[in-house]
Amino acid sequence: MQALIWVGAALTLAGLAGLGYCILRASRAKRLGLDDAAMRAELQRVVAINLGAVGLSALGLAAVVAGVLLG
Repeated sequence: MQALIWVGAALTLAGLAGLGYCILRASRAKRLGLDDAAMRAELQRVVAINLGAVGLSALGLAAVVAGVLLG
């Protein structure tokens, strides 16, 4: 079960890195001062990445909890 905990922690950290990437990408888009259509398109891509990162973090945390409960 120790391996499950470590894999879950790695997944959680990867998800958190993805969230940080989303923050940087959205702030860069804001700083560039894009027009409305371009900003909307960029933020739609960021939302998709953000959703995947949150899902990955949740999956990792679930793996950690399962590893702790089973271990």
